[in-house]
Amino acid sequence: MKGLRVANICRSFGGLQALMEVSFDVAAGAIHGLIGPNGAGKTTLINILSGVLAPSAGEVVYQDRALHRSPAHRVAAMGVARTFQNIRLFPTMTCLENVQAGQHLTARRPLLPRLLRLPSAAREDRQLEERARGTLARVGLDGKTHHLARSLSYGERRRLEIARALALNPSLLLLDEPVAGMRRGEAAEVANLVRSLAREGMTVLLIEHNMAFVMNLCSRITVLNFGRVITTASPEEVRGHREVIEAYLGSGERHV
Repeated sequence: MKGLRVANICRSFGGLQALMEVSFDVAAGAIHGLIGPNGAGKTTLINILSGVLAPSAGEVVYQDRALHRSPAHRVAAMGVARTFQNIRLFPTMTCLENVQAGQHLTARRPLLPRLLRLPSAAREDRQLEERARGTLARVGLDGKTHHLARSLSYGERRRLEIARALALNPSLLLLDEPVAGMRRGEAAEVANLVRSLAREGMTVLLIEHNMAFVMNLCSRITVLNFGRVITTASPEEVRGHREVIEAYLGSGERHV
């Protein structure tokens, strides 16, 4: 199974160069971190990887398929799912319904059998509901199946968004600040979930400002600053990298 290759990605917005020749590889089944100060270009890159934005130059290849030429719905159909920095749920829908909304690409029966209430469509609907319930249980929300999304705590909404992404049954999962605002125990539960997904073969690329979370979870980390890659290295190497320290703390500091 081939992993993800990001090659010489550039993206400009008018006169602003947000990304400049960004390149790195993510091995299949790995947990890879993407870090950097605010404004470094991390979310812009995730938007490119998920098809929300097109790059100005460069290419994104996943499992030998070019992602950078495809819109978001086709990238999702290739097995790429994502969460968002700002939570995007359907607040007046239940947890179960939010996860079921993420299953739209995995449903096989066309619309007509569903409108006619044919047994084959009803059978698939039951199977999809069972899968959605299992996904909620996996993220620790099995007791919240019929609760409205807007009634959940902040950490629960974060986990529900992960569940909705998993409903797509992806092979590549892009997480944009998955534990932002979570308590330590909640973040630890998400870390355990991500580890279990990687053990099953899923490739994970995550943005996160919680350095303890990133350092303990990721096998490799890419550091961005002002739209450029400072380094891609192991957590141990990133900790001691002079340019990384300066990017976060300023040139007057020499250790974290």
